Amino acid sequence: MKKIVYYFMLILLLFAPVSLLAQKSFHDFTVIDIQGDEYELSQLQGKKVLVVNTASKCALTPQYADLEELYNKYGGDQFVIIGFPSNDFASQEPGSNDEIADFCSTKYEISFPMMSKIIVKGDEIHPLYKWLTQASENGMEDSRVGWNFQKYMIDENGKLVGHVAPRKKPHCKEILAWLT
Repeated sequence: MKKIVYYFMLILLLFAPVSLLAQKSFHDFTVIDIQGDEYELSQLQGKKVLVVNTASKCALTPQYADLEELYNKYGGDQFVIIGFPSNDFASQEPGSNDEIADFCSTKYEISFPMMSKIIVKGDEIHPLYKWLTQASENGMEDSRVGWNFQKYMIDENGKLVGHVAPRKKPHCKEILAWLT
């Protein structure tokens, strides 16, 4: 019996690192920014990251102002917000990347990084959002992007911490508690 336990533990020790390597972290992804350039998320190691799917023609679009305020207060060496425009909900982000960038800079003076428009749900979901929404990918939780301005919290090590529903503002207690 002792031999069986010994061999079982040996097998666990041999295969555990392989299973840990198979799971990606947020920092393993490269995305495309709104100007069309590659943006390696590994450059954000050591920072907390708030990932938000955005839209320009949504009742929640004024959250851009709240996001910018949060970024101005906490952003820098330890925190960043990344916006991912998406047209997945009622066609509320129909513009091109250039139009979205212009809207964000003129209407809300957004200074946090904005990425190219992506798909955040369904069969053609972007790989990053697949990671964000599937426990089998992120090791934390399953979730569904319910609408524009859903917020995902990533820790300094690239691990998903949780998410906040679209209607909750960026300065809600869950996000502030995570940041402070």
